[in-house]
Amino acid sequence: MDLAALDPRHYEAQLAEKRERMQVLFADYETPELEVFPSEPQHYRLRAEFRVWHDGDDLDYIMFDQARQERVAINQYLPASNLINHYMNKLRDALRPNPILRRKLFQVDFLSTLSGELVISLLYHRQLDQQWQDAIIELRQQWGDPKVHFIGRARKQKICLEQDYVDEVLHVHGRPYHYRQVENSFTQPNGKVAEKMLEWAVDATRMSSGDLLELYCGNGNFSLALAQNFRKVLATELAKPSVESAQYNIAKNQIDNVTILRMSAEDFTDAINGVREFRRLKGIDLSAYECNTIFVDPPRSGLDPATEKMVQGYERILYISCNPETLLENLETLGQTHKITRFALFDQFPYTHHMEAGVLLERIE
Repeated sequence: MDLAALDPRHYEAQLAEKRERMQVLFADYETPELEVFPSEPQHYRLRAEFRVWHDGDDLDYIMFDQARQERVAINQYLPASNLINHYMNKLRDALRPNPILRRKLFQVDFLSTLSGELVISLLYHRQLDQQWQDAIIELRQQWGDPKVHFIGRARKQKICLEQDYVDEVLHVHGRPYHYRQVENSFTQPNGKVAEKMLEWAVDATRMSSGDLLELYCGNGNFSLALAQNFRKVLATELAKPSVESAQYNIAKNQIDNVTILRMSAEDFTDAINGVREFRRLKGIDLSAYECNTIFVDPPRSGLDPATEKMVQGYERILYISCNPETLLENLETLGQTHKITRFALFDQFPYTHHMEAGVLLERIE
């Protein structure tokens, strides 16, 4: 990252550049006015990873400055949440005089929340023993903050003293939604923009009928908020920790019309097309769902060709993309049967090239 670019004074200009770039990318399509959802210009990022640089008995957090092509020691990190900035320095000051916790530490990961919880993961090039555990327990007792949790990681080793998750609360049109977010699993990094994405998705599907099918649902981030607009929601996710979190989140939010399946999008496509049968679908009557709308939030590679064809069978397609270029590739197929009726830019990653896009596609009559 170009650390010199992290300047809130330049935020509006970089957002304007993204707006123009998004409009140019989609110039070949007839789109409605682009809806732009800005980020906070600083302290917006709820996750951060820092390498650790040792100099004798001293240590610092470092990042690689691409503009200067060198390692830079940092005391504060403008994108990171206030909670991360506070505890990164507090942790560094605690590690420096502590050889047990400092030895062969090479990275520190922080996962914070808008609700004030924090998980700190310490990554080592050595196996961790009871002495390390005792030292971490002592440090946590000294800090006395019940919302801060520690995890130790080494090769084929993970030590979790209490919990390896944080419980987040996101507000969607004034309603709180509770989400369990597990360390080392995917979560939206920009909490305030995540709330805006959820509100946009709810608004875009407000007048929907029937049921919703969702692929790549993660921990149920969108599923729970969208459930209010549909009779039932059927959602798929492959990663086991995310599925477990989604099940917890459904119960925590007392939502009774969402079902999560642990399946990949490709396998679900085979199942719904009758190509193969899956034991994971035992007890699930797919014919009982009247899904007129499908929601997809795929990885950067976008939708595979088989899933593209399957998605075309739905009247409405809500598509969130972390890579507008692969969204464009998918639109070469989806655009044959559907037109864009909502078009959004979410600035999840300020001061970077990355853009998050959202489109609502409706079947061409």
